[in-house]
Amino acid sequence: MKTAFLFSGQGAQHPGMGKDLYDNYAIVRAIFDSSTLDFDVKQLCFEGPKETLDDTQYAQPAIFLHSMACATLLRSFGVEADVCAGLSLGEYSALCYANAFSIEDGTKIVAQRGKIMANALPSGISSMAAILMLEEAKILQACEEVKALGVCEIANYNCPGQIVITGHKAAVEAASKRCLELGARRVIPLQVSGAFHSSLLLDAAKELRKILAQYNIKQPSIPVYHNISGKPEKTDLNTILSKQIAHSVYFTQTIEHMLEDGVDTFIEVGPGKAVSGFVKKCCKGHDVKILHVEDEASLKECLNALKG
Repeated sequence: MKTAFLFSGQGAQHPGMGKDLYDNYAIVRAIFDSSTLDFDVKQLCFEGPKETLDDTQYAQPAIFLHSMACATLLRSFGVEADVCAGLSLGEYSALCYANAFSIEDGTKIVAQRGKIMANALPSGISSMAAILMLEEAKILQACEEVKALGVCEIANYNCPGQIVITGHKAAVEAASKRCLELGARRVIPLQVSGAFHSSLLLDAAKELRKILAQYNIKQPSIPVYHNISGKPEKTDLNTILSKQIAHSVYFTQTIEHMLEDGVDTFIEVGPGKAVSGFVKKCCKGHDVKILHVEDEASLKECLNALKG
């Protein structure tokens, strides 16, 4: 068995996340209680309000801490990953799990990353949309056709049949309409605060690089498959992470490379099951286990499945 941990990205957050684990496991309490952030992340995770938890600058450290609590809990039960990856923000959780930096430093880094991304663009000028069941070439064609209206690029290759576009609001709306004309089954506008993973965040990437330079970031102790390529990289991690927020996320390719490398057990770690859904679509025709851990019920299901 070769196991991959896949860490949740932004959008998976919800009030109540981590509460039952905190109540039942001292190791989880230690992680949440150790936070030195300038807001009560524990209360926000457990009680909300949802509007605040959904705010990028709060969502990112909240998801990170919850993910690390779940991963640490799995480790305490003897469940370890051979390789790991994360969806956008989740890449920081993957690197922390792989000992590139401590949970304390990781919390500070993602909190600053969240603030940078939340403030990167004026409100209302940019957007993102998921395009369902349309081939990449036609999506790129639509993006090219609307460039007079502004930036429109591919943000995420989530799974076969789902690609996310990002950029200026007018351009994304026009490209969305064009994708429907070209045969897309559906277009879903995303509730996000900015054009994440687009060239509009190049200045934010430079700002993030300055933040990253303040921390001792080491090479991971196990392979981490990076968003910018879908595979492990030997490049400096500061370069990879600063590039990531203004670059397409190659998640489909990440799972394809993991399958090629012999991974047969995928465990989504952190809130929600969106990543598990992507993995299922990427793994059609493969004999794999797809599990997730976000609360006590899913932890028990995961441990039982691994025993079986």
